[in-house]
Amino acid sequence: MDAPPLPPPAPTHERWERREQLFGLARAATGFMPDDEGEALYLAALRAGASLENATFVEIGAWCGKSTVYLGAAAEETGAVLFSLDHHHGSEENQPGWEHHDRSLVDPSTGRIDTLPHWRRTIIGADLESTVVGVVGDSPTVSSRWTIPLAFCFIDGGHGEAPAWADYRGWARHVVEDGWLAIHDVFPDPADGGRPPYDIWRAAVDSAEFVEDGECGSLRILRRI
Repeated sequence: MDAPPLPPPAPTHERWERREQLFGLARAATGFMPDDEGEALYLAALRAGASLENATFVEIGAWCGKSTVYLGAAAEETGAVLFSLDHHHGSEENQPGWEHHDRSLVDPSTGRIDTLPHWRRTIIGADLESTVVGVVGDSPTVSSRWTIPLAFCFIDGGHGEAPAWADYRGWARHVVEDGWLAIHDVFPDPADGGRPPYDIWRAAVDSAEFVEDGECGSLRILRRI
């Protein structure tokens, strides 16, 4: 097995200021990712972008753009491009009557959650439009037509059994050798959260195609070998 990649070089003062600006915008964005997990996600993507030339990142599940900004910061710093995929109607747990429902995100004309306008404002406000490409659609449909090898893939879509497994089966296969796969909301204890993200993380490890490469809170980082 090859030696692990070297860490990216220390940023210049200008780069550091830009990073801190983006981190501040990410923290302020609507979403569920804790700050320490967001920064860990950034660092993992930064390694991918620094290690693989002309890197392409994908995130599955963007909500209002919090994780997108963390990943976009790493993409901008390394010259990578991030494709941010979401249907923007929310997962099961975001629907009316569920714990994470937010009425302010409902489009009154349709009665459905629509986070796309909020995501767009986040990305425009972060000045990441030349680095981040929004993809609006159904994850299995897009993954079935996807052909670009991925240096980094972040799965944080629907947490029900069917959507989580569809995301894993549809997207993990596109991660290149020595590329990275990150999965959010992995809780070994069922009392802490739903099982599907844990189950797909376990499947990735058990496949022997990925090895564990770091964790922070419920974020798990894997590297394809």
